[in-house]
Amino acid sequence: MVNVESNSSNSNERCSITTTISEDSPWYSQFRNASNPWMARYVYGFIFLVANLLAWASRDELSSLSALLEMKGFRGCKVGKDCLGTEGVLRVSMGCFMFYVIMFWSTVGTSKLNVVRDKWHSGWWSIKIVLWIATTIFPFLLPSQFIQFYGQVSHFGAGVFLLIQLISIISFITWLNDRWVSEKYAERCQIHVVIFATIAYCVCLGGIILMYFWYAPQPTCLLNLFFITWTLLLLQIITSVSLHSKVNAGILSPGLMGLYVVYLCWSAMRSEPAGARCIVKSDSATTTDWQSIISFVVAILAIVIATFSTGIDSKCFQSRKDDTPAEDDVPYGYGFFHLVFATGAMYFAMILIGWNSHHSMRKWTIDVGWTSTWVRIINEWLAVLVYLWMVLAPIIWKTRYTDSS
Repeated sequence: MVNVESNSSNSNERCSITTTISEDSPWYSQFRNASNPWMARYVYGFIFLVANLLAWASRDELSSLSALLEMKGFRGCKVGKDCLGTEGVLRVSMGCFMFYVIMFWSTVGTSKLNVVRDKWHSGWWSIKIVLWIATTIFPFLLPSQFIQFYGQVSHFGAGVFLLIQLISIISFITWLNDRWVSEKYAERCQIHVVIFATIAYCVCLGGIILMYFWYAPQPTCLLNLFFITWTLLLLQIITSVSLHSKVNAGILSPGLMGLYVVYLCWSAMRSEPAGARCIVKSDSATTTDWQSIISFVVAILAIVIATFSTGIDSKCFQSRKDDTPAEDDVPYGYGFFHLVFATGAMYFAMILIGWNSHHSMRKWTIDVGWTSTWVRIINEWLAVLVYLWMVLAPIIWKTRYTDSS
């Protein structure tokens, strides 16, 4: 699925994403252009942000509206007010999912600019706004049983989103490393590579030490001790494989990958429910303060940014890459772009309800619960496996090709 042998050829493709908007016209005139995929990306991203905010408002505010229990669609709420917020999130998520699925099926396969489907993707905003509003309202008319079924399906869709995001991030890390160590930039960037790699390793080790202090203050915290120690071992494995003479992946890519792995481990333990005895100052987590609010807002923005950046990275998922694209080729895969946002809608639903459609979460919290913790941990382990495959696959295929010839 991923072309692991041509990451170094992506530089022109990635750089071209930011250089084709006309500099002579004001930014707002781009929205009047019937076929401008560059500005269209930001409109779709803004719609996704609004959907996230609506889902949050549904979770934290619908539970206080007991009158909703009398509505036909909410009569399936067996646990009373507590399920209103969860179902509100799922209904908003389903509306967002439906909108982007419609856009996916109507734009997938588009390869040339200025064709009908390209103009539909990049324009017709009044019709698409009406379509988005309609798809957002429609799930609130459905019975609760149907919404619960969507919640179960969303577990799979959110997993697909995490996998796509994972491959995109690792592909970017390997591309950046290949670019900096290439013959063109080797001499000029050598000192920069050493500096950034050193900083990355120092941050990784510092993060490991802080996690031991924050999340494993006692010898009885066996689960967190296992998470942190295993992460340290994974860092060693990543570095050893990358620096092996046959792989020779350099020191930058394992350093950057180490940062990502440590971050996933930290976010996993941060998702442990408040009150866990192995979390320092966990008692203070039961009160909402300005830090909780800022963290929540940053988390929402991070979801939108991650979905947006992953959606335009369809080049990483092509089995073959065209080094000389034509001028009238689309700058990114429209179908893949909307597919990422559709799965992203399922993902933000899962983290807002803690991957559990049968329990409520406190206000200003996101991605909290033991299910969230294990999702992050499994994502960390999978990230290491994918990275090792991407650096070892060229050697494996080369060896097989040599043996067969």
